[in-house]
Amino acid sequence: MNEAENKQEDSIPFYPDHFLTELKVVIGLLFLAVLIGIIGWINPVGIGEPADPLNTPTHVKPEWYFLALYQLLKFVPKTAGVVIPIVGVIILLIWPFFDRKKEETRRPQLIRLILSIIAIMIFIAMTIWGEVS
Repeated sequence: MNEAENKQEDSIPFYPDHFLTELKVVIGLLFLAVLIGIIGWINPVGIGEPADPLNTPTHVKPEWYFLALYQLLKFVPKTAGVVIPIVGVIILLIWPFFDRKKEETRRPQLIRLILSIIAIMIFIAMTIWGEVS
């Protein structure tokens, strides 16, 4: 017996053996999906009253990285609360292009460092305040 005939005897044909096995699995999964759909149609599961987009519950809070901005919205009008962070980011992006003069002293660097530390501390404080409020 040569090698090709030996391989044919050891193999299982795709059709009908493998095809029928896969067909049984597909029919079983389809039956299960239809059964779950019918059960859900007859006995729907609700998690409470439907959502109302015009009424925000008082216990809702954003994720921790938005808490400072959320807290900012409590103190300024909504339009300003949206515009202020955007303007701040734009100023930070374009600042290096406008500040090109050579500095002879370290005083401007110290002032920028102090202002940056104050801004970061305010941001952290507002984040913590937003979490506990």
